[in-house]
Amino acid sequence: MLAENNIVIIGGGFAGTTLAQALEKLLPTTHRLMIVSNESYTTFNPMLAEVVGASVFPEHVIVPIRQMLRRTQFIMGTVQDVNYAQGKLSCTTLAGLREIPFDHLVFAFGTRANLDLVPGMAEHALPLKLVGDALFIRNRVLRQLARMELESDPVLRRRLGHFIVVGGGFSGVEVAGELADYLCSIRRFYPRVQREELAVTLLHDTGQLLPELPASLGMAAARHMAARGIRLRLGTRAVRFEADTVVLADGEMIEGATVVCTVGTKPNPLVATLERNLALATRRGRIETNPDMSVRGMPGLWAIGDCARVANAATDEDSLPTAQFAVAQARQLAHNLAGHLEQRESKPFSYQSKGAMASIGHMKGVAQVYGFSFSGLPAWLAWRALYLMRMPTLGRKLRLWAEWTLSMFFPTDITHLRFTRTSEADESPPDGLPPHRPQAPGASATRIATHDLSGIPRAPYATPAAPTLTGDQHA
Repeated sequence: MLAENNIVIIGGGFAGTTLAQALEKLLPTTHRLMIVSNESYTTFNPMLAEVVGASVFPEHVIVPIRQMLRRTQFIMGTVQDVNYAQGKLSCTTLAGLREIPFDHLVFAFGTRANLDLVPGMAEHALPLKLVGDALFIRNRVLRQLARMELESDPVLRRRLGHFIVVGGGFSGVEVAGELADYLCSIRRFYPRVQREELAVTLLHDTGQLLPELPASLGMAAARHMAARGIRLRLGTRAVRFEADTVVLADGEMIEGATVVCTVGTKPNPLVATLERNLALATRRGRIETNPDMSVRGMPGLWAIGDCARVANAATDEDSLPTAQFAVAQARQLAHNLAGHLEQRESKPFSYQSKGAMASIGHMKGVAQVYGFSFSGLPAWLAWRALYLMRMPTLGRKLRLWAEWTLSMFFPTDITHLRFTRTSEADESPPDGLPPHRPQAPGASATRIATHDLSGIPRAPYATPAAPTLTGDQHA
């Protein structure tokens, strides 16, 4: 493989895949294109909340990278180091450690969720950054309701049924709305759980939801969510997370067995490696770039997306770390790279935001498009239309449209996916259920409350070892 013809992209998110697609159209086949990513798919992160609420299945919000590319080679692997002087990167792949030569190298590997932002967050809160996070949260919801049916202590039942979302930005508002819809929809399958025992609380440290949008849309979102029964605690900052408890700055303690955090990001670990081995310039964990997105002082290196600090000539400010800007940067960088290879002058990144929108649950949304603000059903439809158009390939668009349509007429899915292998079938279930302990001889069975929660007579006793008490089958 000739290094002088290699353009290697690290990262398979919106920025990396968009750049590869654009370069395929602009460059002749004499140039070899390659994407290296530790995941084989691109995640549509704005749709993760819909996975939490089972509005769509997990496979509907991910797209295999290979399906999006025509001639770009894809390698699933994790980059360990970059040797700039030799023009090589080392990468752990399915075939072991490999060295990949490059002429131009593009960093587009994004960021990670920051679980150290608040004490106790890593131990007691659930992030929402990956599709695995979304599926885990959905499973947690199902497990909590299944456990509520088996508990008799009213305080414990309310704690189990209380879901707290920290962060009132796009992700926080969307997941809170989806949680409220999901709980309302699935409660019919848990007849021993009462409506008043379920609650969703949204904590946000400023007085306005969705601060990226105009104040009028933030207030519209608050009205819709409050009418839906979501408890809004604005101007409230969490300072510590404990088991089943969020401690606020004023000392108040809010009890809830499930806490979802949508705040805070941290640099990809590869940034620290590049800082150490290449003396790469960074600022707050983002790679410093020139106006044309080339890395400062290192010809042949480029950076885009959330991992890069890219100045926006249209606003004289740094680009926002959003998918919209990542895609715009990728398209501009494709032209800059093509021009550089043809010895033409590259152009600085310049982009005017087209707007932003959020789904807030129950077929409601808020949106600002080209300066025009609107909310309610039209905004919700616009949100869905946007991501339907962004979904690559006609087949995936049709699948997503069909799932959205069917979900409006049929019950929400309550399948608890554990992905249990045969070798693991007899092991204790993960995620909070206590491990099975053989009952001591002569010990009394655990009593299941028989007071009227559902009107269905039940046997007054059951042993902890009974399969029906694990919650896995029904949940």
